[in-house]
Amino acid sequence: MYEAKFDQRGSVVRWTESGGRSDGAGAASVYVHGLGAMSSVYHAHIAAAPALSGRRSLLVDLPGHGISDRPQEFGYTLEDHADALAAALDGAGVRGADLIGHSMGGAVAIVLAHRRPELVRRLVLTEANLDPYPPVTAGSSGIAGLSEEEFVHGGGFARVLARVGPAWAATMRLADPLALHRTATGLVRGTDPTMRRMLMESPAERVYLQGALSGELPGREELMGASVRVETVPEAGHVLMFDRPDALVRAVAERPA
Repeated sequence: MYEAKFDQRGSVVRWTESGGRSDGAGAASVYVHGLGAMSSVYHAHIAAAPALSGRRSLLVDLPGHGISDRPQEFGYTLEDHADALAAALDGAGVRGADLIGHSMGGAVAIVLAHRRPELVRRLVLTEANLDPYPPVTAGSSGIAGLSEEEFVHGGGFARVLARVGPAWAATMRLADPLALHRTATGLVRGTDPTMRRMLMESPAERVYLQGALSGELPGREELMGASVRVETVPEAGHVLMFDRPDALVRAVAERPA
């Protein structure tokens, strides 16, 4: 396990690694989880796939999640998370990484590519959040609809855990409630410019995977017009890495043109 400080109080972001070094056979692959998740749980089987054998892989837990610290004074905005992720890459000596981000983690990856373009060679996004105030879906957590007080101290966290189901709750219950609420509200609020705009203007190679079971991706044609490769993956929903791990492995394994 590795760690790097991400704030003035000495809080650390932690990650695990596997494979070789990024200065040998190509760039490192950096995996970033979604809201209330952990990178090792959602991505370890992807990093371990034979097609990715030997590639240096970092599985990073964002602040407030998994094995990383959860400072109470932290803002947990998308920009804050992106800066913490940058601290991890700086600490690991990584440049020109392939960032593989799921859902909220995809939004963080986009913001990092915008703020620190030298760190990112390629974005592989699985149903990343692109727009502020998205419509509520069956897979939404509902966290941002509660006040911080209600969620953290008024039983809201327990109600959300019961509603999201056992699979998501298995990792969400390990997140700090305050960090989780601030992260969720920051995700809903989005960024300026929007994540979509940052993605469209990024010089990195960009791949966006949409599960067919999640429906059509809004703004698909606009993204493709900006040279974002958009793929719809059959028989997959929001947790594409579990529904169709082969599709994600194939996208990660591809080398930039």
